[in-house]
Amino acid sequence: MAETLTIGKALNLGLRRAMEDDAKVVLMGEDIGRLGGVFRITDGLQKDFGEDRVVDTPLAEAGILGTAVGLAMRGYRPVCEIQFDGFVFPAYNQIVTQVAKIHARSRGRLPMPIVIRIPFGGGIGAVEHHSESPEAYFAHTPGLKVVAVSNPVDAYWGIQQAVAHPDPIVFLEPKRRYWEKAEVDTGATPGPLFASRVVRGGDDVTVLAYGPMVKTALQAAEAAAEEGRSVEVVDLRTISPLDLEPVFDSVRRTGRCVVVHEAPVTLGLGAEIAARVTETCFHSLEAPVLRVGGYDTPYPPSKLEEEYLPDLDRVLDAVDRVMGF
Repeated sequence: MAETLTIGKALNLGLRRAMEDDAKVVLMGEDIGRLGGVFRITDGLQKDFGEDRVVDTPLAEAGILGTAVGLAMRGYRPVCEIQFDGFVFPAYNQIVTQVAKIHARSRGRLPMPIVIRIPFGGGIGAVEHHSESPEAYFAHTPGLKVVAVSNPVDAYWGIQQAVAHPDPIVFLEPKRRYWEKAEVDTGATPGPLFASRVVRGGDDVTVLAYGPMVKTALQAAEAAAEEGRSVEVVDLRTISPLDLEPVFDSVRRTGRCVVVHEAPVTLGLGAEIAARVTETCFHSLEAPVLRVGGYDTPYPPSKLEEEYLPDLDRVLDAVDRVMGF
């Protein structure tokens, strides 16, 4: 059955279906119950599933994740909502020292089927600590998987696949895209979770993006087409593990590559991807792999965020530069 859904509604329905399919799925987070979350992603779920399965927690992210570890050890599948990206850091110790390591530490005896939902990125005019892009911290941590959805279809199916997965997953949701709409076939068979996808074909330049920057990359590709340039856009979808075979195939055809993300460029995901594309596709490259990202400064006040965030013009500038070699 196909219906038009926003990313936010797709996540809500995906969580509902996951809870219907498995009574061990428990949602935890600040204001996720009666309020339905600040972005209303969990709206109506406490009413339908009860306070024992949709738990309003204290304002204590370390406590949320610590409790989730104990629940996972007892066979539950906790889904923890971090209200805003910048609030995850009080829980960072729990995530990287416990959540990521207990499966290996127990020699496989204790799986950690925990999903950590994090609305991430800027563009909503918020105050400090509400517009971070912390994905590289988690992608650098062995034992964690990191997913970044960009559209309602991936949101609906991805959250269900993440909940059913045996390993801990940091599930990144592009908060400024929560209200973007697309048709979702809720009766379809989903593709694999940890796989990148070509979302626009092209021949001249490969542009890689994930999360909120996928729409920006597609807009840049449309603008480039008006100038006679054919830009291929790849939605990485998963940051760890990276599925780069479709990327390599694309770069071998186009000979040029641009990586786009909101996080600061220095030591961001773009650096890892650029290195691996260069190592694997060196003889196909006609130009260096270029990166477009946030500046190496703390996220600015909301009045300045449009100057900070990568936009269509900055992506097009990178396309022009790689075409100039």
